[in-house]
Amino acid sequence: MAMRAALRCLSANFSPRLPQLSQVSATRLQWRSGSPRTLSTSSVLSAALKFTDKHEWVQVEGGVGIVGISNYAQEALGDVVYCGLPEVGQRLEKMDEFGVLESVKAASELYSPLTGEVTEINTELAENPGLVNKDCYAKGWIIKMTIEKPEELDGLMDQAAYDKFVKSLE
Repeated sequence: MAMRAALRCLSANFSPRLPQLSQVSATRLQWRSGSPRTLSTSSVLSAALKFTDKHEWVQVEGGVGIVGISNYAQEALGDVVYCGLPEVGQRLEKMDEFGVLESVKAASELYSPLTGEVTEINTELAENPGLVNKDCYAKGWIIKMTIEKPEELDGLMDQAAYDKFVKSLE
């Protein structure tokens, strides 16, 4: 019973589109001793991401590129306190500077991973720039843009290549 109560509290923080954990039997949540355990530092979401060497990521959904900064970048910046964002309609070339993030430690320019036009900005970042720190791969996205040259995606790093790149910086 205590486990169900704990799961109910935990599941209250998840999106209503997800099934409530309290509806899952506790026996299904138990680890099976015969199952191999693995540890992964990357999320399922990030498997579809492409990265630049400037630590921006892009995810393509329905022909639109969603752009943000990597977990590595947000950790290096520290607590983000300001997001300077472009105007909707601004045209960007690959690696054009399009904005800035300012933190308690530093300021960092943002660079476009692709050529295209800004179609949407994350207006929530004006009121809550810390979303970049809290959820950099989902709610902390920065811009959405058209993709004029899809072949530019081939020049970006996948998760494994980006992880290797980050390790080379240490």
